[in-house]
Amino acid sequence: QVQLAESGGGLVQAGGSLRLSCTASGRIRSINDMAWYRQAPGKQRELVASMTTGGSTNYADSVKGRFTIARDNAKNTVSLQMNTLKPEDTAVYFCTANIKTTPFTRADYWGQGTQVTVSS
Repeated sequence: QVQLAESGGGLVQAGGSLRLSCTASGRIRSINDMAWYRQAPGKQRELVASMTTGGSTNYADSVKGRFTIARDNAKNTVSLQMNTLKPEDTAVYFCTANIKTTPFTRADYWGQGTQVTVSS
């Protein structure tokens, strides 16, 4: 009933930029936190950046100063602007959102993931 659709991944050279977007759709009453995670081969999924409804942000130390998370609450979207990309940023990137679907039901929803590959 709720779907998160990501776009914007791809292949880029080190030092380049990419912008990921994610739109939530379906039976949505409200959205709390939205975030981006990533998972590299053989590694655990890790938080990249998150943003509350009020605009407070949190970033992984490895991306501070290079990545910027933004959201449009009216459009149920979250984006991740990634600059000065490094090969170690290569991973599948997932968006997630904490969504209220009924007056009494709230859950975390995940997108299917989008591949980001940074070549050296």
